Amino acid sequence: MPPAPAAKQPPPRNVDAMSKTTHFGFETVSEDEKTRRVGRVFESVATRYDLMNDLMSGGLHRWWKRFAVELSGVRPGQRVLDVAGGTADLSRLFAKRVGPDGAVVLSDINAAMLAVGRDRLLDAGHAAQAVECDAEKLPFPKNHFDCVIVAFGLRNMTHKEQALAEMVRVLRPGGRLLVLEFSHAWKPLQPFYDAYSLKVLPLLGKIVAHDAASYRYLAESIRMHPDQETLKHMIEDTGCVNVEYFNLSAGIVALHRGVKP
Repeated sequence: MPPAPAAKQPPPRNVDAMSKTTHFGFETVSEDEKTRRVGRVFESVATRYDLMNDLMSGGLHRWWKRFAVELSGVRPGQRVLDVAGGTADLSRLFAKRVGPDGAVVLSDINAAMLAVGRDRLLDAGHAAQAVECDAEKLPFPKNHFDCVIVAFGLRNMTHKEQALAEMVRVLRPGGRLLVLEFSHAWKPLQPFYDAYSLKVLPLLGKIVAHDAASYRYLAESIRMHPDQETLKHMIEDTGCVNVEYFNLSAGIVALHRGVKP
């Protein structure tokens, strides 16, 4: 009998064609590569992150964060989740606001940043929970928090829509989602802002943090982030209502706020 014909083998898989791509600053990279690179950025800058924030913003980041806390509507006894909270500036402010009967959870995907934030909370006398986790897969039950905030972290996330949906999932009905993020500056200011952020910030990073490349990425990532109106629609797509935004410092930063119905 003639030998049976060999079974057809599937064509070889083109890994490059099947892998999904995204932005890392101005570069197009695979999603896995972005995750790795973002991790390395924050491991590199963790210990000097707060100092660099003060230098880069002239201390304005502290005012932006206090403004967000004021508009959160958080009251004593409530529960707050600080997503991508890093060195815990916001967690410390919220811990004071919710008091001993409330709870603040600091979360971050980067262990180096989370360690700095946890230590700062302890040094300030706050026993807030610190959880290392991915914002796109939050390990918390639905309808749990009164407020969820992400500050200067959303633009580093690969699947922003998924991260926003997760934040809304863990909010209780009537809870508030806040997104504080660099945004699109007032148009007449844009050339000066571009020159500062794309030229001066990497130089500051080189001098102070000994890492120009990380701060070049952080400046570039701002340019790739959705503008104010686009982000507003993204938040509305999660089901949030009464979504609004507040431009701070001529739109260099915007605070978006929405309510889970």
